[in-house]
Amino acid sequence: MKLVVVGGDAAGMSAASQARKRLGPDDLEIVAFEKGHFTSYSACGIPYWIGGAVKERDALIARTPEAHRDAGILVHTRHEVTAIDLDRREVIARDLDGGGELREGFDHLVYATGAVPVTPDWARIDGGGVFGVQTLDDGTAIHAWLESDPKPRHAVVIGGGYVGVEMAEAMVQRGLAVTLLERSAQPMSTVDPDMGERVGEAIRGLGIEVRTDTHVQGLETRDGRVSAVVTPGGTLPADIVVLGLGVRPNTALAAESGIPVGVTGGLRTDLQMRVVGPSGHIDGLWAAGDCVQTVHRVSGQPVHMPLGTHANKQGRVAGINIGGGYATFPGVIGTAVTKVCELEVARTGLTEKEAAKAGFAYVTASVESTSRAGYYPGASSMVVKLIAERRTGLLLGAQIVGREEAAKRIDSLAIAVWNSMTVEEMTALDLSYAPPFSPVWDPVLIAARKATDAVHAAG
Repeated sequence: MKLVVVGGDAAGMSAASQARKRLGPDDLEIVAFEKGHFTSYSACGIPYWIGGAVKERDALIARTPEAHRDAGILVHTRHEVTAIDLDRREVIARDLDGGGELREGFDHLVYATGAVPVTPDWARIDGGGVFGVQTLDDGTAIHAWLESDPKPRHAVVIGGGYVGVEMAEAMVQRGLAVTLLERSAQPMSTVDPDMGERVGEAIRGLGIEVRTDTHVQGLETRDGRVSAVVTPGGTLPADIVVLGLGVRPNTALAAESGIPVGVTGGLRTDLQMRVVGPSGHIDGLWAAGDCVQTVHRVSGQPVHMPLGTHANKQGRVAGINIGGGYATFPGVIGTAVTKVCELEVARTGLTEKEAAKAGFAYVTASVESTSRAGYYPGASSMVVKLIAERRTGLLLGAQIVGREEAAKRIDSLAIAVWNSMTVEEMTALDLSYAPPFSPVWDPVLIAARKATDAVHAAG
């Protein structure tokens, strides 16, 4: 049999590696195509390399193309798959450096093309200096631009989500004057506005100018380079522009090839990561990573949630099944975490807006507490917010904003959401305690108690 993988990062190479573990080269030939120069890398680490916390780009690479080849996976980098013929069971790939084409037949195909940055028409300029942040090639281009002559002095980051906030901080660490533009009333719209307000304060504390309720009208260039960002509130100088407007599933090739696309723009799959069409799963066709849609376990709705954690898990599931084993991917609950200077931000489950959209009546509870016993040195503050269904007390979602040792508490809350616990059940959780690690009542437990009171008060 032959397996062809389209996309050489987390999902695609996880699938290839898992299939190879179960079937040797005599039983399964594996060929992978990657448009960029790199395979199996941490895209999430790019802002930290740009900002200097990570010193070497190659530290972000988990496994090189050469390592995959040594493991019996033939990787073609700088090859873009331009066509997929489902009837002939064949892909066509273009060599981006040497020219020419390759044709590969397949018995199994893993579509793992990832996502692409949202790029409005106004961002498509005849000049350099405008960047998305999705691949390690993108990061390499940004790093080179920051070292170019003349060196950039002013950065404008458009979009205040995870990537935008992390890249704004990275630009400050590189010594640039930074402006962050956000269309909403607060940055970090993945948390509720009351929590996002705290994030905005932290960003401003870094010396970043934050302009909310702002949209971009266009870009200006000079001498082949971006020079300014035009907004209703004025024109901002910009020697580099970073797009943090989100991403969309990279499924254009799939749609052109007759592969059905779901309501989120991602490919629909079953639990085994087999691509699903109108009549059920399509034999031999698999998909994983940022190009697929999945199911939110709380709302029950299809969602596109591009995170490396999901990509690796989905690729692993696909590879196990291709190799003759059995594995499933049961969906997501939206757990995510980031860091802005010393401020940590985390979420899981549904926000208030998402809960309302899903049709839940809910109550909320927020508490301010500390990461350690108040008398123990180094205790820092945090706010924990819970969202619970009004009638049952089911934990629908949680958010944390705080200083050191705050954000990873989201994991215990994610486990509670995943296992459909009520906030009242959570009040009895046997969480660890010692003064260096938490107060005698952990912030999670205090929030659960307050949320339980809110559920009872709501009747």
